[in-house]
Amino acid sequence: MAWETPPGETPLARIVAFGEIMLRLAPPGVSRLRQSLPGSLSATFAGAEANTAVSLALLGLPVDFVTALPKGALAESCVGNLNSTGVGTKWVRQTDTGRFGLFYVETGASQRSTEVTYDRDSSAISLAGPGDFDWEKILAGVDWLHLTGITPAISAAAADLTLEAAQAAVALDVSVSFDVNFRSRLWNWDPKRSPPQLAQDTLRKLMPCVSLMIGSEGDCRLLDVELPELQSLSVLERATEVARAFHRQWPRIRYFASSLREQISASHNNWSGVLYDSAADTSMFAPVRDGACRPWEIRQIVDRVGSGDAFDAGLLFGLCERPGDLQYAIDFATAAGCLAHTISGDWNYVTRSEIETLMDGTGSGRVIR
Repeated sequence: MAWETPPGETPLARIVAFGEIMLRLAPPGVSRLRQSLPGSLSATFAGAEANTAVSLALLGLPVDFVTALPKGALAESCVGNLNSTGVGTKWVRQTDTGRFGLFYVETGASQRSTEVTYDRDSSAISLAGPGDFDWEKILAGVDWLHLTGITPAISAAAADLTLEAAQAAVALDVSVSFDVNFRSRLWNWDPKRSPPQLAQDTLRKLMPCVSLMIGSEGDCRLLDVELPELQSLSVLERATEVARAFHRQWPRIRYFASSLREQISASHNNWSGVLYDSAADTSMFAPVRDGACRPWEIRQIVDRVGSGDAFDAGLLFGLCERPGDLQYAIDFATAAGCLAHTISGDWNYVTRSEIETLMDGTGSGRVIR
């Protein structure tokens, strides 16, 4: 059931996440699929929007997840798993049509990249469309609706449904957070357009609804946003100019955030983040140590899939927990995303205290007794 405020306590911000959840299948460790099959694969549930919802629930915020699943044992297991983390599932629609989406992950190592293979055609949510969910009821009393560009990528109907949800949120004065999350392998429901063109045409319709955008310089080009000359600027200065460009294009965007990843190898990344406030025309960076932004060095990545979703959840948590303290929000988001690299699977099973310990600069990895 959904989280409920205990008697006498002030209700926390309520968040709704909408999208697809799938079964993730992965060989053990850094093995390849062809090494492991026939044989056993690790099975977990995952999906960008669900990953964010789970992180928020584990951090103690009340959050509901909205999706469509085909009736059966997989759906029942999935709903039970979501409930076990505290995610509300009363708006999960179980259908007689469609299938349960799958994806396969081969974790990379050193110079070999992580590889993701999708098997999600004709999934239940890809067959859902406008009118299948009562957004007025779902969003009643809600502060944030979280969306990504992944669900609109899977079908024209899902794209229309995502737009319907975003427009309903605006009409109900619910803030919309949106992570572009461009996946070129998914944008294929209109063969007349290339994946980038299809994504651009679709997502530009959604952008006027967005209050918090999570994106990158590449997303500017994807969405045909005009950028100034960036060549002479530092990475952090470029991120601020990208944020300003998005706000000029779509003035509703109050906040723009980006995780900044420097990939040394599949096992070694440097990780930092930026949060821009358009009202103050100011950017905050994290982590800040000795007066400068100094990225976390993640030298032994366990699993990077889902780290961006943990970053999104950290942003929403910070904005809800300490409204107005944007430095806390980006500090928290960046630390949450950093720790997500240490967790196998997409769900970020870390606590607020662990995140804040890293924020304070004391995340040494030593044994805690």
